[in-house]
Amino acid sequence: MENLKGRKAIITGGNRGLGKATALAFAKEGIDVAITGRSEKSLQETVAELKALGVNATYSVFNIGNYEEVQKGIKQIISNFGSVDILVNNAGVAAFGSFNEMQVDKWSEIIQTNVMGMYYVTKEVLPFLIDKNKGDIINVSSTAGLTGNANTSAYSASKFAVIGMSESLMKEVRKNNIRVCTLTPSTIASDMSIELGIANKDSEDSVLQPEDFAELIVAGLKLPRRAMLKGASLWSTNP
Repeated sequence: MENLKGRKAIITGGNRGLGKATALAFAKEGIDVAITGRSEKSLQETVAELKALGVNATYSVFNIGNYEEVQKGIKQIISNFGSVDILVNNAGVAAFGSFNEMQVDKWSEIIQTNVMGMYYVTKEVLPFLIDKNKGDIINVSSTAGLTGNANTSAYSASKFAVIGMSESLMKEVRKNNIRVCTLTPSTIASDMSIELGIANKDSEDSVLQPEDFAELIVAGLKLPRRAMLKGASLWSTNP
């Protein structure tokens, strides 16, 4: 199994929910972590928690759906860390509503953030991984990217797109010793799903928790370099 200590990771949306759980799990493995988000206060609070675990941690405030902000933010992180080994594309937004009732600007926001945002961040980080001829990219999709359902057209469209983009990238950069993994979790009791009313914060025994998701990512990263977790779906054992 790979020893992760001393590696450097960037996690988008790392100040809460799945991203924060992953950042904390990384820090416990000795990985230095840079997190991104739009709330400086919560980013600062999370960085303090990460540093308390004995790793180097930093943050950058930007909206992944804005390419100029992404360019500036990633440059700031690389300048601070000197390099990067792992990218977790976790940040995303969701909204549900019928095809005709959802406003056009909301539909566009979901696609811009979940698809273009992931593209922007990956585009800025990938050259550093190619230069090292080694690295890991974990892209977070959803079971909504495997099967569409009523009132999820925008979110499902974005997550279907993530799978296509991620799997294409995986085949493109294998020659550079870069592993690209596409994750499709079902409902997890994250901040976002709780806010949307599709999970309950008190449902620890029946719904997946962010920490479960983080453990899967760590396990995938620990695989020997000859092995790659191409994709994985994480489901609760409770129907």
